[in-house]
Amino acid sequence: MGLVDIFVILIFIIFLAFIGLYKSKKIVFESSYLVADRNTNLFSLIATLVMTEFNSATLIAFSSLGYIMGKKAFLFPLIFLIGLLFYAAIVARKWKEFNGLSVAGFFTKKYGKNLGKIASFLLIISMIGFTSSYVKSLTLLFSEIFPLLNFWILSFSLVFIILLMCLREGLVSIIRTDVLSFILILFIFPLILFFAFKSPVQVDVKVEYSSSFFSYRFWISLVILTMFTYILAPWYGQKIFAAKNKKTATFAVIFSAIFVFIFYSLAVFTTYILKEKGYILSNPEKAYPMAINIFLPIGLKGLSFALLFATSATTLTGVYSAMSAMVISDFLKEKKSAFQSKIIMIAFAFLSYFLSNVLIDKIFDKIILANIPIAALSFALLGGFYWKKTSIVGAYISTIVGIVVGTLSYLIYREEGIYTWVWATWGILLIFVSGIIGSIVFPDKKKTIEKLNANELL
Repeated sequence: MGLVDIFVILIFIIFLAFIGLYKSKKIVFESSYLVADRNTNLFSLIATLVMTEFNSATLIAFSSLGYIMGKKAFLFPLIFLIGLLFYAAIVARKWKEFNGLSVAGFFTKKYGKNLGKIASFLLIISMIGFTSSYVKSLTLLFSEIFPLLNFWILSFSLVFIILLMCLREGLVSIIRTDVLSFILILFIFPLILFFAFKSPVQVDVKVEYSSSFFSYRFWISLVILTMFTYILAPWYGQKIFAAKNKKTATFAVIFSAIFVFIFYSLAVFTTYILKEKGYILSNPEKAYPMAINIFLPIGLKGLSFALLFATSATTLTGVYSAMSAMVISDFLKEKKSAFQSKIIMIAFAFLSYFLSNVLIDKIFDKIILANIPIAALSFALLGGFYWKKTSIVGAYISTIVGIVVGTLSYLIYREEGIYTWVWATWGILLIFVSGIIGSIVFPDKKKTIEKLNANELL
């Protein structure tokens, strides 16, 4: 990469940091810092939801599949379309009706403080796994641009810049940068595909794709898991709480589902063309960065890499903010000043930096694994929203069963044995069956007394 492109990248990143540091208010209250005064309009909410979901970790994973398996890889962006439309239909309005500070607050309200804190702890553990994977993927991406930099130094620099983007005004800063990134992606990603089409064939050989990397059982399992984990996603819940009203929240999720599907599909199509043009790579995870490096002209190449930074940076800022909101809502107390929110956000940012360099190897696998605690809470959430007979004991039982089944599925079958199929089918089924049976056998005492009193009156 030439000096012009590196200059464009640095200017864009500095500009993003400037937007994050820009202060629109003299005093930032904690409620504004965490949920943007609950007054976000439709376009801004669509932009921030898309940019929260669209990240370099999944982008690298999906685009590498386009290079490996060809047209079958287009099924993977469909996972998010189905999962997010399920979110819009089932929980978007419910979350806005709840309108708390964190999604775990619902468990406190419905089942008591103990389960609320357990839910919060489980979700925070998952988000630590997600953010560590995102930092790792972003470091891998920028190692192509700065190959001489040590991974620890590079990842530290990236995390530091990301904190500059969101630390001053919290969710207000995040939405501001998300809107800019979203508008740029609308133009840049189609352009990348356009230049890929126009590029001449490198080597005229018969292109072969591997079917060993694809399984319909694996794909179906990811669809199911996405449906029953995204309904609990803290970073989505926090953005829904920031919506102007229930209608805005619902329509924003529907449109974000469509845009996320389109953006990931464009990336898959680009790496598919890279393979068709005869470019041979030893590491498929570098397919999309290589496509940008090969196909794009000077200047646009640098802007595209800068935009890839923005995709992960905005996802990370959204998750860091959700984690901070969860700690304050479920373990501390909301204060007038946003100082404690900033300290917590910094702590989580540097924890993800450390773990990304110590624990994360296979990015996509670790992202899936981090969903185990989230899926375990799915019955307690949906039961709490839709079934009046859901009891505290039933919620506890289903959560424990979910964690045990998800963990055992991984330990017994591992990635090679498609543990996600066992987890998504038997695991999700057992979570709901155990929750239903537990709620029937161990109803809440208050409900039982009310029922007895009603029978006595009759």
